[in-house]
Amino acid sequence: MGVLLVVPIVLPLLAAGACAVFGWRFTAWTGAVAAAGVLGAGVALATRVMSRPRTGLDGFLRADALTAYMLIVIGAVALLAALASPAYLAAERAADHVTDADLRRYGVLGQAFVAAMALAVLASSLGVLWIAVEATTVLTAFLVGFRRTRNATEAAWKYVVICSAGIALAFLGIVLLNFAARHAHVPASGALDWASLAGHAGGLDPGVMRIAVALLVLGFGTKAGLAPMHAWLPDAHSQAPAPVSALMSGVLLSVAFYAVLRVRVIADAALGTGFMRTVLLIVALASLLVAAALLLAQRDYKRLLAYSSIEHMGLLALGTAIGTPLALSAVLLHVLGHGLVKSVAFLASGFVQQAFGSSRVDAVRGLLARGPLVGGCLGAALLALLGFPPFSLFASELGIFRAGFSAGLGWAAGAALALLAAVLAAVAARTGRMLLGAPAPSGPGAVAFPVTVRPAASAAFALLLGLAACAALGVTAWPLQPLLDHAAAVLGGRP
Repeated sequence: MGVLLVVPIVLPLLAAGACAVFGWRFTAWTGAVAAAGVLGAGVALATRVMSRPRTGLDGFLRADALTAYMLIVIGAVALLAALASPAYLAAERAADHVTDADLRRYGVLGQAFVAAMALAVLASSLGVLWIAVEATTVLTAFLVGFRRTRNATEAAWKYVVICSAGIALAFLGIVLLNFAARHAHVPASGALDWASLAGHAGGLDPGVMRIAVALLVLGFGTKAGLAPMHAWLPDAHSQAPAPVSALMSGVLLSVAFYAVLRVRVIADAALGTGFMRTVLLIVALASLLVAAALLLAQRDYKRLLAYSSIEHMGLLALGTAIGTPLALSAVLLHVLGHGLVKSVAFLASGFVQQAFGSSRVDAVRGLLARGPLVGGCLGAALLALLGFPPFSLFASELGIFRAGFSAGLGWAAGAALALLAAVLAAVAARTGRMLLGAPAPSGPGAVAFPVTVRPAASAAFALLLGLAACAALGVTAWPLQPLLDHAAAVLGGRP
């Protein structure tokens, strides 16, 4: 069993070492192998925890149904990004945007990034989880500034400063949580262990816990892209290479939100459900409001996708605030569905940017006619992000809103629906002309979509695979339904 806990961390690190020693060209596909290993380990752990709710490794790593589910999300999104990376990076190298040394560094940092996310969800201690989340900040800062342009460097520094401030707040919250645990006579070995804290939550000082929980939500919420600490997200996601944007938006935000989910279990046991519900409702509606307002004026399609991530993190916070089994199951399904389609959207937008040489909405016209595969995948991903069937985001959003009205939070669900309507109008207005508009006239300054510039077979497969998986989950979540039920039970405070 210990092997299954270690594999998701070790495999990406081995791939990073191989890239550092042998170079990017020789090891271009090791990332896909490592991602498949993480996904396989998540599936194997899922089958194990169904019969044995919680298992650990010397108090350092621990897995339950929620951990196994998050490993599946990490592995699935990392696999899509790894399959598309060789074609995307080869085009960057051919255009002389990067060097072989840059690509070697990309391979090392990218795989270490995946390993850090796996460690975050496997950690049994909130302290180790904090270290892993902070490690993702350090690693991805270099990936955001990968192209070394002025905008990329500025985005990287903005990302580091804001996220470091947020992580510092989370650290202060962990210190206060440890203080409350020690004064409740929780053994030192379990003072930051999330399972031990949940078990001793009744003895934790309520006043200290309120401050600690607020700091933890604000701190980890910064990394999850929740308002009001969201300002880093559009810059970082728009400047990072497309596969990195896919990983950051598709799974890193969810890993940070995973920390909030763990804190919620402890907070509800210590303070009751009211405090955490109030905090999450505030940040959920604030995030949806910020996303809707900024999307209405957006002129850059990569930044548009980034603001869409803020919207979906707000929906996760809303579902978690509702807190019923239906809402929590819908939240977890939304995490996977959003990861799959947002990865497809960012990967497709990366190929569009390479072809047109711009990420501005008004620079792209007639995409479906000029590049049917890329345009079709981007259009389908946008429809999925807007909550259209048959994609799983339709089912998960429906579950969240049904649970909200049933739980007596119809006012919050209604406000969220109104903001989602504004988001739909903004995204449709901006991207409709990109996909369906007439091709730009020829002449000075006009940019045509080169017919010869198409993603390689592996990248095309990644785009289609992500959409197909999300659509399949929208039709039936049967393969994952038992795991979803067990993970929702963990979030409800039951083993």
